[in-house]
Amino acid sequence: MNDHDKASPDSGERLVAGRYRLRSVLGTGGMGTVWRASDEVLHRDVAVKEVRASIDLPAERSRQLHVRLEREAWAAARVNARGVVTVHDVVNFDDRPWIVMELVRGRSLADVISAEGALAPKAVARIGTEVLAALRAAHGAGVLHRDVKPANVLLADEGRVVLTDFGIATVEGDTALTMTGEIVGSPEYLAPERALGRTPGTASDLWSLGALLTRPSKDARHSAERAPCRHCAPSWTTSCRRRTGLGR
Repeated sequence: MNDHDKASPDSGERLVAGRYRLRSVLGTGGMGTVWRASDEVLHRDVAVKEVRASIDLPAERSRQLHVRLEREAWAAARVNARGVVTVHDVVNFDDRPWIVMELVRGRSLADVISAEGALAPKAVARIGTEVLAALRAAHGAGVLHRDVKPANVLLADEGRVVLTDFGIATVEGDTALTMTGEIVGSPEYLAPERALGRTPGTASDLWSLGALLTRPSKDARHSAERAPCRHCAPSWTTSCRRRTGLGR
């Protein structure tokens, strides 16, 4: 997500489901928009995620996006951990689902890196430890995140490190939503087995975490420049490239 706390001139402070008043845009992404909103029943600030499908999108693809958003809520709600964003509610409004989540005040790791560059090794280690704990909790609940990347890690003002955006997560026992031949996720953080279309496991999330931690390190810029291809994370070696064939 990006564009944190940008006011939206066309929001008109809409009231979603008679309860959640949209105030400003927190970010936009491939699946939709996240709003800062006010819960007018409990009188607290929340984050509300809205699906925004193109009018040109086939009906089946739009339906898939709606189901994926609902599954995002189910996946995150299954995980009870300090380092995973809390889901408060799922409502249907304007013929589509909306997720209501805790509002995490802070910046994404991607935004911090963009603004400040490399982080101190101690800070990188703390972030890695916290995200690892969040992933362990998710895996223990039967959830694979599948999109671990700096933009999905929030550094809260009060010190928490929070894993967000379970939009392409899979829950053990559920039917996959991915279409044949479709690879979802960010290529530079994609584990080799996922890039090859093989069945991922918990190790795939851990591989993505390792790739994530190269970004805020001191030599992240040079590592990124050495990436052999768009499918490969900066830490891939030449031997990895040969084994998968993705760098040919």
